[in-house]
Amino acid sequence: MASVEGVTQITHNRFLNYYELSTTNRKGKSGAYYMASRAKDISALDLSTGGNAPDGVVIFGLAGTALDHVVLVRQYRYPIAGYIYELPAGLIERDENYRDAAVREMKEETGLEFHPLDVDVMYERPFYNSVGMTDESCIMVYGHCDGTISRAGLEDTEELDVVLASREEAIRILREEKVAANCAYMLMQFIAHPKDPFSFLNVQTNREMDL
Repeated sequence: MASVEGVTQITHNRFLNYYELSTTNRKGKSGAYYMASRAKDISALDLSTGGNAPDGVVIFGLAGTALDHVVLVRQYRYPIAGYIYELPAGLIERDENYRDAAVREMKEETGLEFHPLDVDVMYERPFYNSVGMTDESCIMVYGHCDGTISRAGLEDTEELDVVLASREEAIRILREEKVAANCAYMLMQFIAHPKDPFSFLNVQTNREMDL
């Protein structure tokens, strides 16, 4: 069975750090593996705690009286030296409730007011983003948006435009633009369910159907 024998922290940055893992593969051969993490030190890594504490929130927010537009951001990202379409998102602050984080991040990034839905816990669990290279995980939060778009809450490091995408624009974005994976999947849901974009949240669990 593969295992981690030890961890060395390579960087000590505020938002993201680099770690070297001493590993043994399933055939008993030793090696090295490298990963990034939001964890500030080794003790906070998921491989140390055995848990999965969410680092951030990703927000699927719909706007318009008919919920016929989805709130996106078109943001410049250094790793690709270009713009990519994403859902609004951000880190959860210490001792902050994740829904409160979603409301705050939506306001800061877009100026819009976000009103979270109450959904089954299975839809609001932390899930890993790219577990081959990081233990970062995020919770998706769902809801309605209203208000006026504003850039007043943006940090100097954030370069983005707010996009209220119709279904036609969402189709174009999927076909032609660079899109973050979680954003792409939610745009597919948005396009597929024009009458009720949140219909997938109403799927009953097996336990509920057996009651």
